[in-house]
Amino acid sequence: MPSDKLIPAWYVLHTKSRFENVVNEGLQKKTIEVFLPKITVPSRRKDRKKMIRVPLFPGYVFVHCDLHPHHHLDILKTVGAVRLIGDKTGPISVPDETIASLRIMVSTERAITTGNIFARGDRVVVVDGPFSGVVGIFDHYKGVDRVVVFIEALGQFASVEVDAEDVEPVPDVLK
Repeated sequence: MPSDKLIPAWYVLHTKSRFENVVNEGLQKKTIEVFLPKITVPSRRKDRKKMIRVPLFPGYVFVHCDLHPHHHLDILKTVGAVRLIGDKTGPISVPDETIASLRIMVSTERAITTGNIFARGDRVVVVDGPFSGVVGIFDHYKGVDRVVVFIEALGQFASVEVDAEDVEPVPDVLK
């Protein structure tokens, strides 16, 4: 006998840029289970040498819900929430083991490395630094932490070298 009861699962919620904490707090106030994994990193500001807590996955939080239309809408109406990550069939759940592993990883003081792996020709956007806002085409890695991005203008190419952590894939909505 089929059950109409929806089973709760973990989903990835895309947030507005730098709104992870706002969304996290907003969902907690609505008593929706949320997980915002954070890591401790050195501040990137040149004038200070303090350690700060930042999201492990900037622009994303994990929510645990049953996707009942009412709950789904409640999540999306949270200030700073953009959309649940999914495909044509709807939001895609994240395995419980993945969330458990992430909880263990962020509970330690050990360094965690994250990032994107780009292939030549990928459309990217520079999200921080002096070239913030530049949209271009990834060309190659230069050393461990630098990348070269080509920008086309007036039928010609120019290239810039930026920190790899300052580059993200162009969001699907802009492709």
